[in-house]
Amino acid sequence: MDRLHLAAPPAEAFGLPPSIVPADPSAEAYRGVFDQLDVWLVALNSTLVTGLIAVGQMVTAGLAGYAFARLEFRFKKPLFALVLATMMVPLQVTIVPVFLVLKSMSLTDTLLGLIVPAFPTAFGTFLMRQYFLGMPKDLGEAAMLDGAGPWRTFRSVYAPLAAPGLAIVGVLAFNYHWNEFFRPLILETSAQNYTLPLGLVSLQGNLGTGSVSVVLAGVVLSMIPPSPCSSSASALFARASPPQESTVEPRRSPQDPHAPACGSGRPPTG
Repeated sequence: MDRLHLAAPPAEAFGLPPSIVPADPSAEAYRGVFDQLDVWLVALNSTLVTGLIAVGQMVTAGLAGYAFARLEFRFKKPLFALVLATMMVPLQVTIVPVFLVLKSMSLTDTLLGLIVPAFPTAFGTFLMRQYFLGMPKDLGEAAMLDGAGPWRTFRSVYAPLAAPGLAIVGVLAFNYHWNEFFRPLILETSAQNYTLPLGLVSLQGNLGTGSVSVVLAGVVLSMIPPSPCSSSASALFARASPPQESTVEPRRSPQDPHAPACGSGRPPTG
């Protein structure tokens, strides 16, 4: 009898209604995952790919968002509209040209071919542009009066204040590309370059003859790394509001409520 199951035998896994507490729990399915799949290799590949993509998108989104928000150059609005328009183009439309470009550069079936094309992000650019627009202009103007150029102003003034927004871009990129299946399926052919989603599919066996309990155990294991990343996202969203310009209400004299505001420069009227 097949004892490879996640928490219940395969027959019980398909039972209706599903049982919350299995009648015969076991951890054999997890051992089956490690026996049939090089978990550490595919987990390392996924961590490397998603980590570098997240960092790359934070850099490109921060720079592009700052340029569209604070710099003045020709065709800025049409270019930003073109960036937003790329969000409406599905991935399946661009995968063939991307594949041909990567093939001409000998980057197919490599992890680098997965990482580099994912650096540009239209949504991240839009998010960081709105984030920088919410910051007061006085910060950049004060830095320019001190002799700082656009790059120094971004690096020393705006980038530290935009850390929560950049972190959100990184979290969203990590969660998306950790579960990405389509691009690795097209671009990777060697088992040594498989990411975790491709490895989980290989657990199904030829024509889906593999144990469903082993597949479900692999899915549970694949959820462990992004769980801390997802749990920290709520705290990042709470702190993601950009600093606003402070408005100070004019103070009036407590003895005379009709007196002019302190520091207004107007003499009291008799």
